Amino acid sequence: MKLLRNPEREVFYFRTRLLVASTVVVGGFLLLLLRFTWLQVIRHADFYAQAEQNRIALVPVTANRGLIKDRNGAIIAKNYSAYTLEIAMDQVRNVETTIDELSRVIPVEPRDRRRFYKLIEDYKRLDSVPIRTRLTDEEVARFAAQRYRFPGVELRARLFRQYPLGETAAHVLGYIGRVSTSDEQRIDQFSNPNDYNGTEYIGKVGVESSYEEYLHGTTGFEQVEITAGGHPVRTLSRSASEPGQNLVLSIDIKLQQLVEKAFGDRRGALIAIEPDTGDVLAFVSKPTFDPNLFVDGIDPLSWDGLNNSPDKPLLNRALRGTYPIGSTYKPFLALAALELGKRRPDSVTYDPGYFWYAGHEFREGRAPKGGYGNVDLHRSIVVSSDVYYYVLANDLGVDAIHDFMQPFGFGQLTGIDLEGELAGVLPSSEWKERRFHQKWYGGETISIGIGQGYNSFTLLQLAHATATLANGGVVMKPHVVRAIEDPRNGDLRLTVPSESGRIRLSPRNLQFIRDAMVDVNINGTGRAAFAGAPYHAAGKTGTAQVVGIAQNEKYNENKIDERHRDHALFIAFAPADPDAKPRIALALLVENAGWGAMAAAPIARQVFDYYLLGKMPAAPPPTEEHVEPVAAASPADAKSRR
Repeated sequence: MKLLRNPEREVFYFRTRLLVASTVVVGGFLLLLLRFTWLQVIRHADFYAQAEQNRIALVPVTANRGLIKDRNGAIIAKNYSAYTLEIAMDQVRNVETTIDELSRVIPVEPRDRRRFYKLIEDYKRLDSVPIRTRLTDEEVARFAAQRYRFPGVELRARLFRQYPLGETAAHVLGYIGRVSTSDEQRIDQFSNPNDYNGTEYIGKVGVESSYEEYLHGTTGFEQVEITAGGHPVRTLSRSASEPGQNLVLSIDIKLQQLVEKAFGDRRGALIAIEPDTGDVLAFVSKPTFDPNLFVDGIDPLSWDGLNNSPDKPLLNRALRGTYPIGSTYKPFLALAALELGKRRPDSVTYDPGYFWYAGHEFREGRAPKGGYGNVDLHRSIVVSSDVYYYVLANDLGVDAIHDFMQPFGFGQLTGIDLEGELAGVLPSSEWKERRFHQKWYGGETISIGIGQGYNSFTLLQLAHATATLANGGVVMKPHVVRAIEDPRNGDLRLTVPSESGRIRLSPRNLQFIRDAMVDVNINGTGRAAFAGAPYHAAGKTGTAQVVGIAQNEKYNENKIDERHRDHALFIAFAPADPDAKPRIALALLVENAGWGAMAAAPIARQVFDYYLLGKMPAAPPPTEEHVEPVAAASPADAKSRR
């Protein structure tokens, strides 16, 4: 049967399909138009900025770190530029093989490999890790010629920190190192953390850390046009970085070197201060270390040598070492006795060579047989009578001693501009109750009078107290940075422009203590070290016990382990002539060296001769013959030999 066509229905279907197709096409073009309008009109500015960001990279320009100078302008920390060879960890398949191949082109020492892997371990987020630093021109040329062989290995020009005097003043200067995770948290607390974009190094200890924000400078930026692959094409604009501010230290670097040389291989510390300003003239901790080791990242072998040495060269003994200070405490205790009315200058105490308290015998450390006899206050300082101060401490009581000594800075943070200072211990009955939940016993006060017992002070506190005494009770905050210098115009801003406070003291009593301390170096325990000095120096020797000895056992340093022998101490200021204004005050300690007059006072003489006379030491000054001390018997560690 033949089918009949229906033209009208076919036309209807055709028109329907055409309408649907046209609607879809027109709708699609409308959507494209709307999308085009959204992208090119409404979001034009946003996408244009994104496109520019893909085309233009902002590259931080690290600022030159500020210089560090001594008080006379000698540069002791500076910068220099050099090339480093760095490996991009995400672009190198086999790091060990790459390093082996590199070593055939330029030298790669075992310490370079150790440092490289330590950096990877310590700083896991580094994009590139240096395998060699400070390349010579010949090494740069040799690598550049074969660069095509080492994809992922790049030469980069970097600024390096240098400490040209090596170990000298290392504990003051500190050092810089790579920014760690903890450093990033520290940077977040800075006033302008954006200045650290692109920064890889930061001050770790010393003034490099304490004055980090001043030294760092302001980071600049370059707008660089880059390809799709990230390679630079041209520089479009540049915002220059601003160098960090320079630091002018109060340190006299020649004096610092003299003291470090005078200590030799011995352990100890010395701090010299200008009483009138609080300027720290010398800040010595021995042994010391070379801060240049840390600039590139210290290798594990060198780190182990420093960190595990029994001499602890990384310990800042001047700032963080706490010690009993022995007989150097006596002038302050004598001043307390005068100020509190417990003694008059002519008050006499009989010294038979021992003092009995509650059934215990506290003996003289170093005295003739039978003691010193009748001793007045002046002579008690000159000959350093322990018995006089046993009795005086008992009469004063621990709390009165605490309250008088506290304003001098004993047992307190001095506020010096170095991080990590310890407070030490200035004991009191309240302190013992808080620390040990025990009451204070009278017998514990006896040893306090000779700087032993619970007394534990930093050498910085002792030097600060001595400077305050020399300054007539005017307290100046000790500081190692004298001024901050603007590198553009040389303007200086003092860090400590005025006094911190005053201790009300009788000028008459101060003069009495000064006269007695001068006599120490004329007729007393310091006379050998200061024989022939053309100036008067006020001083006090001290010897502090490290470990106790049994009752009635004689102290013999030759039978005691070297690290258990007594510490030698000395405090002094000069000139101390009548009506003279002291220009320098110091405190020093030589660990396990025995008698203060023999081991410590001669170093102080060298310091004064240089600072007051400009005289460099030609030979060690004369010393007294060593005399074996009489044993001290005290359960409270009361022994103190001068």
